[in-house]
Amino acid sequence: MDKRAASAGAVSATMRAVVVTRPGGLDALQITTVPMPEPQPGWVRIKVKAFGVNESEVTTRKGESDAEVTYPRIPGIEGVGVVDQADEGSGLRPGQQVATMMGGMGRSFDGAYAQYVTVPARQVIPFETGLPWEVVGALPEMFQTAYGSLAAGLGLQAGQTLLIRGGTSTVGLSAATIAKDLGATVLSTTRSPDRAGELRAIGVDHPLVDNGTIADQVRELMPDGVDAALELVGCSVLADTFRTVRRHGTVCFTGALAGQWTIPDFTPFMIPSGVRLTSYAGGAADLPPQVFQQHLQDIAAGRLKTPVAKVYHGLEQVRDAQADVEAGTTPGKHVVLLGD
Repeated sequence: MDKRAASAGAVSATMRAVVVTRPGGLDALQITTVPMPEPQPGWVRIKVKAFGVNESEVTTRKGESDAEVTYPRIPGIEGVGVVDQADEGSGLRPGQQVATMMGGMGRSFDGAYAQYVTVPARQVIPFETGLPWEVVGALPEMFQTAYGSLAAGLGLQAGQTLLIRGGTSTVGLSAATIAKDLGATVLSTTRSPDRAGELRAIGVDHPLVDNGTIADQVRELMPDGVDAALELVGCSVLADTFRTVRRHGTVCFTGALAGQWTIPDFTPFMIPSGVRLTSYAGGAADLPPQVFQQHLQDIAAGRLKTPVAKVYHGLEQVRDAQADVEAGTTPGKHVVLLGD
């Protein structure tokens, strides 16, 4: 017998969602009515309150993702909301505030661009907060990737120096706030001199203008090199990033904002002697609930800021959100807020 704890009251057999039936432009994002998803054993159904809009969802809409993505598909690699239905053994209860991200969401199974989403219980993070949903909705993928890169990828410690290559991206901004809170000295890059002030505003010690080569700038500030570097721009600048790191320091490859994920004719001898190269591509399991809860408390107390670029209201504004993400003119996270 399938024992489930369900929310009070019956729920509709259908829901509204944004569906991509075929790769294309913004018009490929179609708002439609679809069947309410039923959670399989070990999964949880979440009533979505807010979700972030990400570059990877633009890629999915364009048909430029890997073979994992099939169509039709409801996009959305992250979301926050409340538990609607869950197995009794999951440890989750109806009405509980939760976040979820990645793990195949919006790619191999339907994601959060909808009124409800079902996900494996193992990738659900419970929390308690009075923060607005649009603030919490900005965090899951951004904070998880930044935290995982610094903790699992780099093992960053208080007192160390960190270079963030791609600092005005959402993950870059989040990583800077986490690193500063830890007690690190942070150098962070932007391609635009006009955006250096944005980095200073979140506590970056040394904003750097990136024209493709920054190793000399870093070495002027840190003659021996930085302890750690978070690579978010990609393989096109990786060799230069290697040159910024001290011997026995570490470079963590997490993103490729410039679009280059591979290095033609790669040889290990491209890595300077004694410099370590690692990568990070984890998921919700790498973000302990207590760490996420503490981050929420720090935001509520005013110790940390959430880089929200713009809030959009309802599924009807998803096209606008994706257009703004694709334009890349506004730093921070683009969040869609859903009503009841």
